[in-house]
Amino acid sequence: MMRGDVFSYVKERYGVDPDHPWERTPDYAILRHTGNRKWFAAIVDTTEDKIGIDGVREIDALLLKCDPSKISSLIDGRNILPAYTMSKEHWITVVLGTSMPASDITKLIDLSYELTKPKGRPLQKKIN
Repeated sequence: MMRGDVFSYVKERYGVDPDHPWERTPDYAILRHTGNRKWFAAIVDTTEDKIGIDGVREIDALLLKCDPSKISSLIDGRNILPAYTMSKEHWITVVLGTSMPASDITKLIDLSYELTKPKGRPLQKKIN
């Protein structure tokens, strides 16, 4: 799965277009909920060595929020790594353009979307 595939998936599934908020890094893309504008994903271009992989090849890294109890079992050192530039307790990095199945990546995108979606307002009791 590549950057454009991620954009197509979130547009079709959630109606979200990428946001490019930083002038100095125009290739960085943020994916936000339409309601609360909270991030559920980011794509950054970086090099392998900066995210903990041997090498200096340029890559696209997909940053996703994740259930902290699942992070250690997901990290494989190739496709999924600890978060790059985000809280390693709550975020992971998925390397795009690898042999990781697209269905696995979309499941992680969906999980991140769910973890960051707006919380429903609690029902208020009616006072007579």
